[in-house]
Amino acid sequence: MMSFDVLSNIRSLRAQARDTDLETLEELLSKFTAIVEERREEDSKIQKEQAERLARLDAIRAQLLEDGIDPAELLESVKSKPAKAKRDPRPAKYKYIDENGTEQTWTGQGRTPKAIREAIDGGSKTLEDFEI
Repeated sequence: MMSFDVLSNIRSLRAQARDTDLETLEELLSKFTAIVEERREEDSKIQKEQAERLARLDAIRAQLLEDGIDPAELLESVKSKPAKAKRDPRPAKYKYIDENGTEQTWTGQGRTPKAIREAIDGGSKTLEDFEI
């Protein structure tokens, strides 16, 4: 089957056409013509839809200006929605010494730190022993 490289190069196309009978070439021409027409219709439809959309936008913009509303002001009001408030960090409930000898704190949420877990699993301490 011919690739688009062959179809887009006139020399390669002529070489392929020499080995093909006229009836097949005419059939290919009619198929290509149909494809090109379909593509033109699609492009025309897309351009028409874009033009209609722009016309609607212009009409809305004109109506806003007529009502005394600046479109930029409208956009600013949409953008200025307050961001979702972040909660304050939770206070530490536990204090421990990690494997490097550094004093650390833990809120009691999430994974239990290794030093606390090992001490509790070893039976030498309870979680209450680490409370601040």
